[in-house]
Amino acid sequence: MTTLFDVAEMLKSARREARLSQDELAQRAGVSRTTVARMETLAKGDMSVSVLVRLLEAAGYDLKLVKPGHVRTVEDILAEQRQGDLP
Repeated sequence: MTTLFDVAEMLKSARREARLSQDELAQRAGVSRTTVARMETLAKGDMSVSVLVRLLEAAGYDLKLVKPGHVRTVEDILAEQRQGDLP
């Protein structure tokens, strides 16, 4: 199970992989640098999903759902099904 702490660490890793400072990521996402810092450290003990999505997109990532134990996303499965419908 992924915890909020894990998500915060993934966000921090995504920002670092994109070679962005907290300030640069905040500017791209249209939020304050303080918001980025709070999201990365869980300063308030929770996390806004809408802000998380904006920050991940600003770092060049998408938020995707994957069943535990699987590597394919729901989107991957739907794309495979659509390909199967082609003649």
